[in-house]
Amino acid sequence: MSKKTIQKPRGTQDILPQDQKYWDFIVGAFSGSALNAGFKRIITPTFEDTALFERGVGSGTDIVEKEMYTFKDRSENSITLRPEGTAPVVRAYLEDGFVAEPHPVKFYYINSTFRYERPQAGRFREHHQFGAEIIGDGNPLLDVEIISMAWRTYKALGLSNISLQLNSIGCVACRPQYLRSLKNYYKEHAKLICEDCAKRLEKNPLRLLDCKENACMALAEEAPQLINALCPDCHDHFRTILELLDDLQIPYNLNTKIVRGLDYYTRTVFEVWFQVEGFGSQNAIGGGGRYDLLVEMLGGKPTPGVGFGVGIERLMLALKQEGVNVPELNLPKIYVAQLGDAARKQAFILAQDLLNEGMPVVGKFDKMSVGEQLREASELKVPYAIIIGQKEVINSTVIIKDMYTGFQEIIPTDKAVSEIIKRLM
Repeated sequence: MSKKTIQKPRGTQDILPQDQKYWDFIVGAFSGSALNAGFKRIITPTFEDTALFERGVGSGTDIVEKEMYTFKDRSENSITLRPEGTAPVVRAYLEDGFVAEPHPVKFYYINSTFRYERPQAGRFREHHQFGAEIIGDGNPLLDVEIISMAWRTYKALGLSNISLQLNSIGCVACRPQYLRSLKNYYKEHAKLICEDCAKRLEKNPLRLLDCKENACMALAEEAPQLINALCPDCHDHFRTILELLDDLQIPYNLNTKIVRGLDYYTRTVFEVWFQVEGFGSQNAIGGGGRYDLLVEMLGGKPTPGVGFGVGIERLMLALKQEGVNVPELNLPKIYVAQLGDAARKQAFILAQDLLNEGMPVVGKFDKMSVGEQLREASELKVPYAIIIGQKEVINSTVIIKDMYTGFQEIIPTDKAVSEIIKRLM
């Protein structure tokens, strides 16, 4: 009886070689944008103390209540696989001495995140995220810096069917009064909301506004709007952001239903939507906002912050769906073909010498015929093939063939590497 083949867990995926060009294209673009703007990379642990997320993300959020991968280690410590990227960065900011550095402090990261949720197109239980954070300055200029960097990079990737959805969810001064009016409105319609929203009504009422159930969406259309209840400081902060976005010619939609799902958000929140039919019920490909309370929630002094995150798998799907022409990875430029045992050894050594010089080389060191090898070289679109047979081994020569013109030239083996480098430069 044969053993059952082990498969990957539900909600995970293999990112296969043919998709690596999309991965590198996205990561390279966002990393480049971050480095150009003075951000420095940080890598935080894959798992953290569970209290970090309970305190930072919020015990009443869907992430903490339903989606976290939490377990006890052998020392009975409660450990959670990272469900989002901001709280660990702020924990590192406090723990690793960045409080004493000149502010604001800018970080970016590329990591795995884990959430136990229903898998769907581009959304997995383990997914990967690019994120950027600015900690230590409450100026609305930094909100716009984050939004501008995100928007600029999406455009650089070649995406055109995108929109910026923008909102302000106020601060500790103006939000409590609004939440009372929001709760009163929903209590009057309590029989119409879904089961999840019935729970959110007391624990996290802002989330009522972005529920995707039809009945709840209809109620949200008539719900009180926080943007109309902002205090003077939040109003001025948001107005400055809108003016700067206008100056930068970054288009945006005011969307009072954007609230984000984490307790640490204050004032500015935003999402970037990919608006192409068939992309899925949730069309956000990134989002973020301001989190002026998070540092204090995690034990530090009151310190403002703002950031955003991008789901890499979702973005890969968007690039494919829009038909963006993504550059190929470092394609081979030389094919080493051989025939016979002695030639095979000589071809292998030559290939290693070329690789040592940084030349992208491919070859098959098996018993394929020279004709089969050259057909493969043609399919790979390499500009040059090097051919070594028994005669070439005896004469200490190689044949260099121009795969575009068909022209062949015999040169000494000891000059093969320098000749190929000269032709490719």
